[in-house]
Amino acid sequence: MDFVSIRIITSDVARLVDFYERATGVSATWATEDFAELRTAHATLAIAGVRTVPLFASGSARPADNHSVIVEFLVDDVDQVHRNLTGHVTEFVQKPTTMPWGNRSLLFRDPDGNLVNFFTPVTAAAVAKFAG
Repeated sequence: MDFVSIRIITSDVARLVDFYERATGVSATWATEDFAELRTAHATLAIAGVRTVPLFASGSARPADNHSVIVEFLVDDVDQVHRNLTGHVTEFVQKPTTMPWGNRSLLFRDPDGNLVNFFTPVTAAAVAKFAG
């Protein structure tokens, strides 16, 4: 098995795709007006509209209702990313902070309120974990 993607359900696909394109620098690939993907080297962030939910199971997902998942991106320099996102992100939950497990993390909310973490490994153990 291989974990390949996470999908965010939203009531405004274009707005959320635009946000993630600007925040990550990754261009989305659109399949329909209700579904787009931002592909990175190791995983895909899929963004889908509420009209896609019944294709799986009606009522199984609701937009802007996540309180337990953090979408995470490995970045080269989290402090630089923070500077670049200032003025673009409306809610920073935590400015760049070095965590006990060795990553320097920036936590903020996307336009739907989903938590997003951009992080850079800074200790030798954390750097080794993500090497290669």
